Amino acid sequence: MEPNALKRLKRIAGKLTTTLTHYGRKTGKPHEVTIWFVLDDDKLYIGTANVNRQWVRNVQKTPKIRLSIGGETFEGDARFLTERAEHEGAMAAIRQKYWMFRPLIALGRVLTSMGLMRDNTGSFEVTLAA
Repeated sequence: MEPNALKRLKRIAGKLTTTLTHYGRKTGKPHEVTIWFVLDDDKLYIGTANVNRQWVRNVQKTPKIRLSIGGETFEGDARFLTERAEHEGAMAAIRQKYWMFRPLIALGRVLTSMGLMRDNTGSFEVTLAA
């Protein structure tokens, strides 16, 4: 990650949400969604509880994105994490930041392990443009 972008990002990493601009996979038109993000050392992750959401499908098709966080704007590319270990690492960082939602997240994990719910979580690692 480019040092200046990382420095700017570290200043606002405590913010709770980011506005993600993504582009329609058919139209190419920009769309915005407010989501969680986490900076884990020098890695930036965004995650979802449902990989079937339109924004996830759009970013998988067109990985160019823009993030607006605390008055700062970042351009970059998002890579969907397909390897389980990478995804689990990203989700662990998200659970640590959003500790107040741990009971709800834990309930989802229990229901998934019991076969009562599917694990539809997904995550992306974002590489910021220089």
